[in-house]
Amino acid sequence: MYDGIEIAFSTEAGTVAGRNVIPARLQKAEPEGVRCLTCERRCLLRRGQEGWCRTRFECQGTLYSRIYAVVSSLSVNPIEKKPLFHFFPGSRALTVGSWSCNFDCPWCQNWNISKQPSPANPDTCSAKEFVALAVARGCQGTSISFNEPTLSLEWSLEVFSEARVRGLYNTFVTNGYMTSQALGLLIEAGLDAMNVDLKGDQEVVSRYCGGVDVEHVWRRCEQALRSGLHLELTTLVVPGVNDKESVLRRIAAGIRDRLGRGIPWHLTRYQPAYRFRRPATPLVVLERALSWAREEGLQFVYLGNVPGHPAENTRCPACGVILVRRWGFQVVENRLRSERCPDCGAEIPGVGWGWRG
Repeated sequence: MYDGIEIAFSTEAGTVAGRNVIPARLQKAEPEGVRCLTCERRCLLRRGQEGWCRTRFECQGTLYSRIYAVVSSLSVNPIEKKPLFHFFPGSRALTVGSWSCNFDCPWCQNWNISKQPSPANPDTCSAKEFVALAVARGCQGTSISFNEPTLSLEWSLEVFSEARVRGLYNTFVTNGYMTSQALGLLIEAGLDAMNVDLKGDQEVVSRYCGGVDVEHVWRRCEQALRSGLHLELTTLVVPGVNDKESVLRRIAAGIRDRLGRGIPWHLTRYQPAYRFRRPATPLVVLERALSWAREEGLQFVYLGNVPGHPAENTRCPACGVILVRRWGFQVVENRLRSERCPDCGAEIPGVGWGWRG
């Protein structure tokens, strides 16, 4: 039983309908079928059906994941690439992705894996192997990213537990559409930080992301903060979609009022990809968005995908001095040794400021 929900779970992987699979961690039997409780789509799967994301399917009354330990992409990344700017700056995370997504964004920058189901004979990696590789490559943490990591829930739980034993941090780069139960399990297993992609307001996400309800994303962000996770947010600013002043101010006000003025918000430049061919976001649009966010009272607003821009740097919100200087994903200078500005003593929210490799 978890938060009043009956959970069917076995740690043993096996073969079902010719596939190497594992029972889904969060599922509930109902008279009409099996309800998936991994993400807020909460798909009801009847006999032989698969979920919206194509990573889970029903077989003989049980829900199975077909992407357990399945790897599509693997690389060592600076933590700034997530982006996480207030979390162990300059550290590196072994980053992994799998296949598919539970959103349908037509501009997806990782469409070659997020818009594809797992292949018939995929590459796999056990949690122990993955964590051992992270240690061997000199990483300080793990990151599950590239496609939507919530779909790899079962494997993520094993990775986080193993990584915590080995002294590594754990991060998620996500659209934030997991259920409260899924996020709770991730936190219990050892999730330390996550960057949540806020696509836009309700009109934008409903129209462009597959009919989702953005309120669930806000609630997961609130849950993360209540649970002590480090949280940062990203919005890919897409021309003609979410670049209006009203939309961006609405998001900024939501961050301020629901999450706090000190939550970092990354406004990143869109590039044409997948089914969306509008030109890249003009720099002037990003800079206007930056100004609106600051006018709404946010203290740490960054511009992404514009290497060398001053808004890549972390400044003290009290005295204005540059505390962390960056170029793209590289930390050039870090003056912080603790959560206090060395010049004026103002508190700078974050984790691991004093870490040095």
